[in-house]
Amino acid sequence: MQKPPMNDPLSSCSQHEPFALQVIGDSMAPEFPDECIVIIEPADWCQHGMYIMALVEGVRWFRQYLKDDHGEHLIALNDIYPPIELDGLEWKVEGIIMQRNLRRHQTPSGRREVKHYKYT
Repeated sequence: MQKPPMNDPLSSCSQHEPFALQVIGDSMAPEFPDECIVIIEPADWCQHGMYIMALVEGVRWFRQYLKDDHGEHLIALNDIYPPIELDGLEWKVEGIIMQRNLRRHQTPSGRREVKHYKYT
């Protein structure tokens, strides 16, 4: 197994321990607004509808995974970003989003908000 490059942001995380990342940008808004924190459970699999971290052709993406009659896709929740058609690409799942944390300034109530994602 090849070691990840030293500048790889996921290299310091244990392969089996959940880790947190901050969302940058609006591609997954409104569910995951800019600057929210997501908790990721490392995984090498996913199912239709899951929010995942995927490595596609050497680039990491946070998207929703969809599988239908037309193939497999990674979808941004913000419609201005195009889908990533996975058919024919080299890709793998790196983790599943299990929790979203909003800071006080990101919520209407002014209180910190935590949302858990349970997949069946």
